[in-house]
Amino acid sequence: MKQVCLRRGEDRAIRSGACWIYDNQIDWADDDCTGGDVVEVLDSRMHFAARGFWNGASRIAVRVLTRDPAVVIDREFFRARLSAAWSYRRSLGFSNACRVVFGESDGLPGLTVDKFGDFLSFQIVSLGMERWKPVLIELLTSLFTPAGIYERNDVPVREKEGMTQVRRCVCGQVPPLVEIVEHDARMLVDIPGGQKTGHFLDQQENRGRIRPYSPGRTVLDLCCHTGGFAIHAALYGASAVEAVDVSEEALEMVRRNAARNGVEEKISTTCENVFDLVRRRAGEGRQYGLVICDPPAFAKSRRALEGAYRGYKELNLRSIRLTEPGGFLVSCSCSQFMTPELFQKMLREAAADSGRTVRLLETLMQSRDHPVSLQAEQSFYLKGCILQVL
Repeated sequence: MKQVCLRRGEDRAIRSGACWIYDNQIDWADDDCTGGDVVEVLDSRMHFAARGFWNGASRIAVRVLTRDPAVVIDREFFRARLSAAWSYRRSLGFSNACRVVFGESDGLPGLTVDKFGDFLSFQIVSLGMERWKPVLIELLTSLFTPAGIYERNDVPVREKEGMTQVRRCVCGQVPPLVEIVEHDARMLVDIPGGQKTGHFLDQQENRGRIRPYSPGRTVLDLCCHTGGFAIHAALYGASAVEAVDVSEEALEMVRRNAARNGVEEKISTTCENVFDLVRRRAGEGRQYGLVICDPPAFAKSRRALEGAYRGYKELNLRSIRLTEPGGFLVSCSCSQFMTPELFQKMLREAAADSGRTVRLLETLMQSRDHPVSLQAEQSFYLKGCILQVL
């Protein structure tokens, strides 16, 4: 097997469970190493440290597959990993819709697979995993017998790995819209054209957590996307829900989902930039019994964190002021670099500036079908809080 060798001392992190080996950790690599190859990683004393996907053109030089020298990377390896991932989800009660594979957390670096009813959607961001794509499709077909599998490899990060972007159906047929069941809600999912792989499954369990805070409340759902939180709030007894998003296309899906669940008379939609809306509504003295603030990632790099922090604070300050006394605020961030500690620091500062007393009731994280690997910090990206504003 082709080999690469770590610089002195760099093996400690790998042996402790690190999933990525960066180019500046590599001392040398065999001349015939080709991007996408499975390589053997040696420490500076020429002892085995790991086995993984090689990409000399990427800052992530090796994506670790195993630390066991006896493990062979073949079809059976991927079958076992996929089976284990699905078995874990089923053991927790996931069946209709969930993330089946969450990359490094499932020992399959660079691979994401989502299940939406009888259909699968997948995304690959690792050149090595791309080499195994035909085998992966075959194994997924065998494991799930889906009605269709859709490839959502239309993300720019693929180009950094030396791959092209592509979006297509690779097995069976996938209709424009698919219905899934989430708690008590029936939701439409646009697998071919929706964001990410078609739907934000990472908030699935958190949407069920708003049940106690919804009855009889007026609700403002900011950055609502296709209405996951809004529909659940209405089903859980909210008196009125306003769903806000900058995308009219997303709001059309909110209206369709509302009608599908028989709550269309409770839900109104507003197409507007949320920063403009919360600033104006707060100035008007408007207040709501439950405010949900779940914006897109403001910090997509460490360099963007300072500006993102200000944006989160501004949005949450206004959201606190828009919450009626005794009401609730659900605030989330999906920015990886906005750590839970930093996120709560931002909320404390926003609360102080608002002049209101704010209590923390619950902390949130991504749904359990998106398990966090403690050795892969990038796998822990979604965090949130349920607050009461007095």
